[in-house]
Amino acid sequence: MEFIIYLVLGACAGVLAGLFGVGGGMIIVPVLVYSFALQGFAPDVLTHMAVGTSLATIAFTSINSVRAHHKMGAVRWPFFGWLALGIVFGCVLGALTATALSGPVLQKVIGVFAICVAIQMAFELKPRAALSEPGKPALTIAGGVIGWASTIFGIGGGSLTVPFLVWRSVPMQQAVATSAACGMPIALAGAISFMVAGWAGPQLPDWSLGYVYLPAMVGIAATSVFFAGYGARLAHRLSQRLLKRLFALLLVLVGINFLL
Repeated sequence: MEFIIYLVLGACAGVLAGLFGVGGGMIIVPVLVYSFALQGFAPDVLTHMAVGTSLATIAFTSINSVRAHHKMGAVRWPFFGWLALGIVFGCVLGALTATALSGPVLQKVIGVFAICVAIQMAFELKPRAALSEPGKPALTIAGGVIGWASTIFGIGGGSLTVPFLVWRSVPMQQAVATSAACGMPIALAGAISFMVAGWAGPQLPDWSLGYVYLPAMVGIAATSVFFAGYGARLAHRLSQRLLKRLFALLLVLVGINFLL
């Protein structure tokens, strides 16, 4: 029964990622927190496992996205290389930061972030190009910050990478494509860091690799890859403004629930 839940969650995350252009982590982490709590996972580890498992699934789901953007020639691979260098260090630091926080505190941090993303989506807040394209040091530093934050929240980093690149005068299409490529090192480095950080942790359930729960990872990855394309096609038929505001309302409710 729990595996069926993960298959459904993967499908929902894929559709939402295709519809709104946000990583599935914004949905996967909250639902896994609730699911793990219902399964009786220890309160001290269930939030960390939700974040680690979310990152592990993104490693699989980002493959098709990167391939599609690469075929269109939109990925700025030199930018990606320097961003990825900082991302790897940031992800390790992010995993250490997350594991240093208790489960309830980590939930509150994720709750605040969910509300911030909801505000950005509801009011369609977008940065304007203000500076020239970034150099190597700026890309590496930005990658470190993005990797650190993304690992704490269990996301692919698109809500952070795209605004930074647009602010630094990178065209939107290239910013989105390069951000999608950055999701891979964020997911891999973040998931591995959570595996190592939780390897000898107490109270872990069976079928866990550190803070990654394998049944959830397999179930979510199996369906989210296919349903992301459906969500992208559906986006062209529905009102984007209404959908984004409804999704923002959902994120606000999730954030408030985590805070309380």
